[in-house]
Amino acid sequence: MQDLFVKFCGITNLEDARFAASLGADAVGFIFYPQSERYVDPQKAAEIVARLPEHVSKIGVFVNASKSEILDVVGSVKLSAVQLYGKEGPDDLVNFETSVIKVFRVDPTFDVERMKNYIVDAFLLDTYHAGLYGGSGKTFDWNIAVKAKEYGKIILSGGLNPDNIEAAIRLVQPYGVDVSSGVERAPGKKDREKMRDFISRARNANLIYNVDTE
Repeated sequence: MQDLFVKFCGITNLEDARFAASLGADAVGFIFYPQSERYVDPQKAAEIVARLPEHVSKIGVFVNASKSEILDVVGSVKLSAVQLYGKEGPDDLVNFETSVIKVFRVDPTFDVERMKNYIVDAFLLDTYHAGLYGGSGKTFDWNIAVKAKEYGKIILSGGLNPDNIEAAIRLVQPYGVDVSSGVERAPGKKDREKMRDFISRARNANLIYNVDTE
């Protein structure tokens, strides 16, 4: 049985980041997309990262950013990984010197075959919403995520919250889960009780359902 990778995304302040770490989160995510309600300036993100435990992954979220821009932020913030929402093709995802998570925004017409040519550390599947890149609070058909596991490690995202995380893990049994709006009291401000409830339910569900029967 694999350990479940749990990421709290949309972090904008040190208090939320350190609380996520104290709960045993594997990663925190910083959104470097200026149009997002959860955007954080790279300098502020660097200050937060400097005060987090080494073992917590620090993931930068980018939307159609240039490679040079991404690499600048990776260096200045000291990111562990990049999470790319955008039009990147398979050949665009090399030589980042960090782990790479490629995001696909899923709607009912999504074809998992699109994923087969990408060589990345993990895929993150999020709900398609016109004009939004994450944080929509909406789920998608999780059966698509089950099929997508054929092509690599799947981090499930999109509308996850304490009330549905157990059902999501039971069906998909993903490599990891990513939550943002589902544990917030306002955009960019986390709710501690929701964070605690989410990670507790996620870990317990993983123990119950993600059993290797081979």
